[in-house]
Amino acid sequence: MNVDNAKSQMRKGMLEYCIMLLLEERPYYTSDIITRLREANLLVVEGTLYPLLTRLKNDGVLSYQWQESTQGPPRKYYALTEDGKQMLVQLESAWDELESTVHKLKS
Repeated sequence: MNVDNAKSQMRKGMLEYCIMLLLEERPYYTSDIITRLREANLLVVEGTLYPLLTRLKNDGVLSYQWQESTQGPPRKYYALTEDGKQMLVQLESAWDELESTVHKLKS
């Protein structure tokens, strides 16, 4: 078994949830999302993040708004939609169940 591959799959599985948790706080610019995830020790590259944000936007979970920037061109800020907020509630429930299961198995 390749441990690195298993770890990578685990990170991919929770990345969508982690992004939505961030966007629950407030709208974020893509590089700010990457920074916040890195601060939480979840390493993500733009090549992974952009397609995921696009898919979530196309699924109606995220929206974006262009905002002027003092440091260059306008920036696209992502936020949760109402559907995204409802999905996040469901993901939080699923995460709690998974966490409980793993905790029971580890005990």
